[in-house]
Amino acid sequence: MQPAKEICPGTTLGKVREGALIVDVRRPEEVAEVTFDVPNYLHIPISELEDRINEIPRDKEIVMVCLSGERSLRTTYYLMNAGYQNVYNMRDGIIKWAAKGFPIKGNAEALAQYASCDCSKPNCC
Repeated sequence: MQPAKEICPGTTLGKVREGALIVDVRRPEEVAEVTFDVPNYLHIPISELEDRINEIPRDKEIVMVCLSGERSLRTTYYLMNAGYQNVYNMRDGIIKWAAKGFPIKGNAEALAQYASCDCSKPNCC
């Protein structure tokens, strides 16, 4: 399998403005604190992805996102394995998105605790 296509938050914002869909795989409680404020947005927790994959259209660009880019990278590969062609992982997740000042809803300060996140620790991000 080919490596996943990874893009930064700035490129993601550009793709969303052109009609790409953000698929957020974070847990519901994470999304309740802070989320993306974009028109093309779908929340499917990673634990539900297998059952809800048919909600993700195959005819548009898809950008997988999470807190830090780790879970979304795994789901990017999952979609690639399922035959999706135009799927990307957003590196550094909503942490970097919010730090760049891109549109969010909710409490940006809730992300501050993850600013120095060491994702090698279990359950960190």
